[in-house]
Amino acid sequence: MHIVTGGAGFIGCAMVWKLNQMGVDDILVVDNLAASDKWKNLVNLRFTDYLHRDEFLARITAGADPFGARAVVHMGACSSTTEQDADFLMRNNTVYSKAVCAYALENGARLLNASSAATYGGGELGFSDDHAQLGLLKPLNMYGYSKHLFDLWARRTGALDTIASIKFFNVFGPGEYHKGDMMSVVAKAHRQIRATGRMRLFRSYREEYQDGGQMRDFIYIKDCVDILWWLLENRQACGIINVGTGIARTWNDLARAVFAAMGLRADIEYIDMPEGIRDKYQYLTRADMGKLRAMGYAEPFTALEEAVRDYVAGYLDTGDPYLDARQE
Repeated sequence: MHIVTGGAGFIGCAMVWKLNQMGVDDILVVDNLAASDKWKNLVNLRFTDYLHRDEFLARITAGADPFGARAVVHMGACSSTTEQDADFLMRNNTVYSKAVCAYALENGARLLNASSAATYGGGELGFSDDHAQLGLLKPLNMYGYSKHLFDLWARRTGALDTIASIKFFNVFGPGEYHKGDMMSVVAKAHRQIRATGRMRLFRSYREEYQDGGQMRDFIYIKDCVDILWWLLENRQACGIINVGTGIARTWNDLARAVFAAMGLRADIEYIDMPEGIRDKYQYLTRADMGKLRAMGYAEPFTALEEAVRDYVAGYLDTGDPYLDARQE
């Protein structure tokens, strides 16, 4: 059995979709659906069972292995970079992840854990996934810190010799619609452009970056799950591993790509950045992808314009923008 925590969430549901494409249906989805629309991400997918995250935690900490898992893809977490409840983030992201890791290690299951590029903070030390840099990083928000604490624990206990803890950069694509303010700018822009004909981006507060010139390493969700599948199949690939493209593009590039995919002329308005995030804002992210390439992953990454075009035309413009394993 494959277990996917956060299996109704963004990266989680995409991973279930990828597993289905590879002929894997014996999947346990773990999540907390509550009153959200996340359940819609599951409708077109094939899996054996669903379990609430609290029940899953109770079972894996009870002693005997109740699932016989071959692999655990641990994507479940609170991913809000603006969450202020630090105790909640510690319980939900750090402590929970330690329990999942212990379960996987005790039972010989391959573990892929979702870390985050938010652990790199302002990027003053660069974006290398070299373990030697780990203790020097200073995340800018509590979400990033909760992920960082797990990575530090995994290094200290030796778990990084066996698991893969993946630092995702700016992921976008189908399956993210339940995330509200945490949706990618591609999804937000599509809605905004349809409603107003224009797109808003933040002004820059650093001279070396023009308005909308702040840069991110944008990666398409389909590329992410291709990498996750490869990591499941290559258990020797362990440690902290960046998942981005290695190329930084501006928000202006992203905006123009969305307009182009919608067949419209770009109309961008620059607005003030909220004061509360100005001192925590990352102006550049760019994944160092040398480690993953050295491990043997050789597939190319989808270019930004092509990925945005696929997302807009294949999902956002269809009126039914959820991943559908039956269509591909």
